[in-house]
Amino acid sequence: MKDNINEPKKYEYLADNPDFKVLPIMLSLIIGAFFAILNETLLNIALITLMDEFSISLTTVQWMATGFMLVMGVVIPISALLLQWFTTRQLFLSTMIVFTIGTIISAIAPNFPILLVGRLTQAVGTGLLMPIIFNVFLLIFPPHKRGKIMGLIGLVIMFAPAIGPTLSGIIVEYLGWRYLFITVIPFALFSIAFAYKYLINVSEVTKPKIDILSITFSTIGFGSIVYGFSAVGESADGFLSPNVAIAIIVGVIGIVLFSFRQLKLDEPIMDLRVFKYPMFTHAVLMFLIIIMTMFASEIILPIYMQGPLALTAATAGLILLPGSILNGIMSPFMGHLFDKFGPRLLMIPATIVLSGTMFMMSRLTADTSLWVVILGYVLIMLTVSAIMMPAETNGLNQLPKRLYPHGTAVMSTLQPVAGAIGVSVFISIMNARQLHFLQNADNPKDPATISEAMVAGVELVYFISFAISIVAVILAFTVYRAEPKEDDLPQKEGE
Repeated sequence: MKDNINEPKKYEYLADNPDFKVLPIMLSLIIGAFFAILNETLLNIALITLMDEFSISLTTVQWMATGFMLVMGVVIPISALLLQWFTTRQLFLSTMIVFTIGTIISAIAPNFPILLVGRLTQAVGTGLLMPIIFNVFLLIFPPHKRGKIMGLIGLVIMFAPAIGPTLSGIIVEYLGWRYLFITVIPFALFSIAFAYKYLINVSEVTKPKIDILSITFSTIGFGSIVYGFSAVGESADGFLSPNVAIAIIVGVIGIVLFSFRQLKLDEPIMDLRVFKYPMFTHAVLMFLIIIMTMFASEIILPIYMQGPLALTAATAGLILLPGSILNGIMSPFMGHLFDKFGPRLLMIPATIVLSGTMFMMSRLTADTSLWVVILGYVLIMLTVSAIMMPAETNGLNQLPKRLYPHGTAVMSTLQPVAGAIGVSVFISIMNARQLHFLQNADNPKDPATISEAMVAGVELVYFISFAISIVAVILAFTVYRAEPKEDDLPQKEGE
């Protein structure tokens, strides 16, 4: 695989070169990303089917989701190192090939252990894809054009998971669970062939020193954190379970050791000096808040609809679908507004609306009209599209080019970690409030009382989310348009 690039050196960003074909590279990356991310949620609705197929328990089959996040939590932190050791072309093609191999293994798996191996192999490819794509787009496009491009990525990130459960339900019902993998294979192969023809290298291969100790700390730290929080729901004792508590403690120690190690190395695997740039740190905080509030709705809201509102799973999924699709569709538009007006115009009103919506959702009851739920979720997803990708783009814009791989690695690592933490924390809060309500009820076995207890748990989760969203409002008023530092800007001709 030979990497040739012939653009004139006077162009700091390839997108500024009129002779450079940006579209084929974008399509190569986005096609692969779409089906890899689609695969994350494609299997969730088939877990019950797999339990019957292989005669396994719910705890066992949940490893299809828990193991997926665990592997992503392990491979993403080392993505910055891989981005500096291999060319864009080599890394993307290798990643897609690994993903495709995992998909094929899953499609032909004769038993659950083989299926799990295939699923975890898929996770390796999926985990590395987003850091690659973010890094490539940062290198190709100048800061003033990145909002719209990152918005396109946002469309892929949100639209693919949104249609996953709906598409999965149709495939499982009419074709069988194996077709969840079989239907992905031709698209993955097309992505590989398309990238082989059109994708070129846009990054600089520096081959920094590999620090085995850092990789060990990273693997233990992030892997244990993701596992610990993901396993909370599998134990009746929750966070008090020895397995959960030990995993989380080991994970925290591993991450602390990893962080100190990175600050001492001349060539760190994940350079934490990115946090010296205020807008990057701002973006990380905003990203965490938005991920947490999103999970409050995506996890808790279906439970509320299928519990107190007594809706079917299919109906609950359809109610959430418009908000998720609208989020994806609006992401490029929000990115365009970000390029034109900067982050403040988007984030200030969006965080205020998000906060108000979270307060409204904290007043849900067993008699709440369905249109209130639909409106609330649509508003949440619209405001997320106006906050998350613009915040992330603004933060990455402030980094010098040498830190792009590290910035994208930090952001990408946060997603599975924040996801695992968000799910377990909010579920635990809801369950604790529900249990407390039932313990003080006159007739805890009465269906109406059980419904009220669940509503009380949902209300508490949304009220906590409302409190967290207030922090987002404060952060929105402190944001400014980030620009690269003077020593990171291209020199003018003649200098």
